Amino acid sequence: MSLLAVGISHRTAPVALLEQFAMTADDKVKALHELVGNDHVSEALVLATCNRVEVFAEVDRFHGGVSEVSRVLARQAGATVEELSPYVTVHYEDQAVAHLFTVAAGLDSMVVGETQVLGQLRAAYALAQEEGTVGRSLHPVAQHALRVGKRVHSETGIDRAGANLVTVSLDHAEDRIGPLAGRPALVVGAGSMGALAASTLSRRGALVTVASRSPESAARLAAAVDGGTAELADLRSALADADVLVTCTGATGLVVGTDVVAAAMADRGGRPLAVVDLALPRDVDPGVASLPGVHVVDLALLQGERSAAGASGTGPVAADDVSAAHALIEAETALLRAERQAAAVAPTVSALRSQAAEVVDAELLRLASRLPDLDARARGEIARTVRRVVDKLLHEPTVRVKELASTPGGVDYADALRALFGLGLDAEVRADDPRLAEAVGVDPEDLRPGGAA
Repeated sequence: MSLLAVGISHRTAPVALLEQFAMTADDKVKALHELVGNDHVSEALVLATCNRVEVFAEVDRFHGGVSEVSRVLARQAGATVEELSPYVTVHYEDQAVAHLFTVAAGLDSMVVGETQVLGQLRAAYALAQEEGTVGRSLHPVAQHALRVGKRVHSETGIDRAGANLVTVSLDHAEDRIGPLAGRPALVVGAGSMGALAASTLSRRGALVTVASRSPESAARLAAAVDGGTAELADLRSALADADVLVTCTGATGLVVGTDVVAAAMADRGGRPLAVVDLALPRDVDPGVASLPGVHVVDLALLQGERSAAGASGTGPVAADDVSAAHALIEAETALLRAERQAAAVAPTVSALRSQAAEVVDAELLRLASRLPDLDARARGEIARTVRRVVDKLLHEPTVRVKELASTPGGVDYADALRALFGLGLDAEVRADDPRLAEAVGVDPEDLRPGGAA
């Protein structure tokens, strides 16, 4: 089995295409089960954010896995695999691990160093756990990625600038209409992005009003920032009062139409309006950007700026911090590689020890039948001696095969061990078998689903 990462992101696809991949909670669940229902995919995790949709999967064959995952992604986007192929990226084994670590660290985001993606990865992993689509292969990979993301942010200072999509977008808004302190702001959407927008606006001194499909959620968020609430049905009136609008709902269709904004602008007495649309798919009708006095900041604008800055553009993040983050990711990738390779040979080691124990038990039983008068003390001493001899004979090859597993082609040594000792596939053991934990050298609980990595 091997790790595969297949997906699209702001680096490879336009926002218009990313919008086609927008996934509800039900869509994610459906995709997870569709993925593991395929012949070549045994485990899967789906990371869907406002600027990427990527599948991390454990597969038995590279080409078969790529084909199956691509088909699921194409179905979600309402397109064909051929239409998506120019925008899809594929990473395999170490590259897939390094890519996941890079994403978790915020190095692959529109705003380098942002921390939101770490929470989004944690949520994606939790959903895959709930749906039973991650097992002993993806559990340690996902857990390791979360730890790497935390380490990068705590040890490299990569998020020292405190930038994220909200702060960068509001910087753009202030460039167009001036400082937000003391100015009315309307936030449409009370989810995690809406909460970040409301709190960021509040810190900048804006007077925040929250509107949401859920009045209860709007009230809670408004109370947290000492703001007010508005009804979505009264959007025109709320827009007439606000100087900045931030939208970030999970709606699948447009929330703010051109006609509503045009009507609101007629009531504003010529005051400009900054519109920040952070939703995917977009909340605001594209026609709003053509209205006089309206300044739109959206994901397409941010993507264009990232592209103009070049793939290595880091914005406010120091180049030294980025280099340190990449060095940490490289080291952690090598560490996880060694762990995965050791885990790959563990069933062979366990099977070898099990076979040896069975041989010893059979020979001791045979001895007992040949020497029935042997006293219990002598019988026990003989048994201990034979087991010590077998343990010593097996110690060096089992230790060496685990050490060699972390080297290039190391798993081949396990294959040789199976051939030499006649360990067939029927000698495989369960993932939570204590003998497997002993062979790997970890606590048995760590091999159970959700156990420590």
